[in-house]
This record gives sequence, structure tokens and C-alpha cells, in this order.
Amino acid sequence: MLWVLAFHIISVICWFAGLFYLPRLFVYHAEAQDSISIARFKIMERRLYRGIMTPAAIASLIFGVWLLTYNPSFYFHALWMIGKLILVVFLIIFHLLCGYYLRKFESNKNIHSHKFYRFFNEIPTLLLIGIVLLVVVKPWS
Repeated sequence: MLWVLAFHIISVICWFAGLFYLPRLFVYHAEAQDSISIARFKIMERRLYRGIMTPAAIASLIFGVWLLTYNPSFYFHALWMIGKLILVVFLIIFHLLCGYYLRKFESNKNIHSHKFYRFFNEIPTLLLIGIVLLVVVKPWS
């Protein structure tokens, strides 16, 4: 179980690294004016999303589900875990939204300003704070 937990934590860290960085790239991409920078951002965003974030997200979910199988009757009755899983659903939605915005940038159809992406960039931080507090503090136990 400890190996599975270790790989879950490693994959979550890798996933969050991308969730923090990709929206920041969107900020810079939305501000970019020259074609060389725009082309560079498209490459960086695509590689980050498809090469790091998505595999890390899949690994996080696989190892997370694997951990749940060790004691499902406990975990699915623990309110802190239900809260965590709800936040993970929002995290998955955020990840998919990143993919949506990535495709908009790829097709030169982005309609949002850098200010929008600056706000968007803060969402994974709030989700991380909630998830960590639920897992460590375990309120409502």
C-alpha cells in the first residue's frame, strides 16, 4: 500500500506542476504579439498538456482508485474523503478546461484576455488547499 501511496503522491505533484504552469503559459500567450512567441507557446502548451499533465492525471486517478480499494467501506463513509473526491472532480473539470483553452489557442480562436487567465491560474491553488486540508485535518471524522 505504501508503494501505491508514494506513486499517487508523485503523480499528483507532477499533475499539479502542470496545472499551475499551463494557465501561466496561457497568460503569456494571450499577451504575445509576435508570431515566433505565439508558435513557441503553442508547442510548450501542447507538450505540457499532452506529455506531462494528462499522463500524470491518469496515473493520479489510477493510483487514487487503487488506494480506495484497500478499504472502500471506510473511505466512502468518511465525509472528508467524499469532500476530497468532489474537489478532485472539479480538478478534472479544470484539467479538461485547460485542454479546451489549449485547442482554442492552437486554432488561433482564443477570446480571453491575459487578465482572465490570471484569474483562471488561481483555481488549482484553491483546489489544492482544499484537498490538502481535507486529507491532513480530516474534518468531520
